[in-house]
Amino acid sequence: MLLEFYGNECPHCVRMAPLVERLKQEEGITVEQFEVWHDDDNSIKMDEYDTGLCGGVPFFFNTETKEFICGSTSYEDLCAWAKGEKRPQRSG
Repeated sequence: MLLEFYGNECPHCVRMAPLVERLKQEEGITVEQFEVWHDDDNSIKMDEYDTGLCGGVPFFFNTETKEFICGSTSYEDLCAWAKGEKRPQRSG
């Protein structure tokens, strides 16, 4: 399962939104999205996965590979992360 934790007003999250949509359109890969700034339940869910890995948004987590992306990244790295093809560049 692929997860994205984001904040509605987060500029980095806004920049990543079209890349997540492109991933769905071009690769048929769906990322489950959770808004955490205005939803306490989603914030708690993020804390279950972000155990000192990122501490902010956007935070992408692949539950199969345990790989994550902290912050914004390129489409190529996002796609590779989603497919489990290589370790993405970790930022943040």
